[in-house]
Amino acid sequence: MTIRELAEKLGAEILHEEFADTPVMGAYTSDLLSDVMANAREGGVLITIQAHKNTIAVATLVNVTAVIVCNTRPVPEDMLDAAREEGIAVLRTKDNQFTVSGKVYNLLSAKTE
Repeated sequence: MTIRELAEKLGAEILHEEFADTPVMGAYTSDLLSDVMANAREGGVLITIQAHKNTIAVATLVNVTAVIVCNTRPVPEDMLDAAREEGIAVLRTKDNQFTVSGKVYNLLSAKTE
């Protein structure tokens, strides 16, 4: 499944299209960036409410392909600029992390069955 397909199924907004065709290999949900560094996996998406450029710096360290910002939180331009530079897609959704995590789990599990 690509980031674009995932966004469509979640009803999420893709905030920049450059990396929308990148495959999604998993997901991790956390708002604690040190936890993300320790546990997120390469090729996955990060589900969070952390909407700032440090989120992108951490996502880069673990090679996350996309950050999904929940609760319709505002995403600052410097975060989007950093994401473009690092090759990371940014999505935004009205749903909370719990709901998004469940949906992503179901979507990715269906692809592997």
